[in-house]
Amino acid sequence: MPSFLLRHTVVVEPFVGNSSTGPLYGPAVEVRGLLEQKTRLIRSPGGEEVTSSSTLRAPLETVAPAKSRVRLPDGRRTTVIAAVRQDGGGLPVPDHLEVQLQ
Repeated sequence: MPSFLLRHTVVVEPFVGNSSTGPLYGPAVEVRGLLEQKTRLIRSPGGEEVTSSSTLRAPLETVAPAKSRVRLPDGRRTTVIAAVRQDGGGLPVPDHLEVQLQ
């Protein structure tokens, strides 16, 4: 992604699995991207229709699997519904990871 599009910084704690005491998360990482706060209906990885309140477009190397925790620039906390690779396959469009947030 071009650096001029990386306007917002969020903090992502990547979901790594479940334990007997609850979900496990990796270390918190700051991620720069373009945050769009717009409500829309999407499909979760399980196929259900869910409401997404925000979408983060981040560099492709970003690690933010479903169920990861995210702290937005305004301090609100949310959860990743799904992360979808948007790879232009060599076309002159910005390759990025689209992170759909609850």
